[in-house]
Amino acid sequence: MESFTSLLAIIAASGAVVLVFARAISSSWIPAADFVRSVHSVSTWLAWLVAAVATAGSLYFSEVADYVPCRLCWFQRICMYPLAGILLVAALRRDRAVRWYALPLLVAGAVLSSYHYLIEWRPSLDGGACGVGPSCTDVWFRSYGFVTLAFMALSGFAAVAALLFVTPVAVRGDREED
Repeated sequence: MESFTSLLAIIAASGAVVLVFARAISSSWIPAADFVRSVHSVSTWLAWLVAAVATAGSLYFSEVADYVPCRLCWFQRICMYPLAGILLVAALRRDRAVRWYALPLLVAGAVLSSYHYLIEWRPSLDGGACGVGPSCTDVWFRSYGFVTLAFMALSGFAAVAALLFVTPVAVRGDREED
């Protein structure tokens, strides 16, 4: 399961990078513009899928695999879990404005998971974020040499942010949806 979820995290992070890159070159390359437009049409559903899988994955690791979450893991969960519900409602309602009320959760989650990932690699930088329970510098596993639980969380937040905020280039004669 660690390898499978690690692969999903790599796909999510890579997808976010590809989407941002495609948007950057979409004004000069029509296939990139078409790609961004096609992803944009289902982006809220895809963002919900990422948040739902991240939520299910974190529950698997704590409830089935018995990995005890550290304090930073709990804060990351506080940011990710509500996104699954919020994005589902937004997808059902076709609410493109969801990006603005998801933004605080995305920013907080990305900052927390970035810091968590950093201190997993450089424990000396830990400012005492964890007091009770497992140390935030403990690494349960490191798949493919770099994928940890904190990396998975960061990948999820980055993918959701890219899906919600990358919009197609307006083409002459088209009206942007947002």
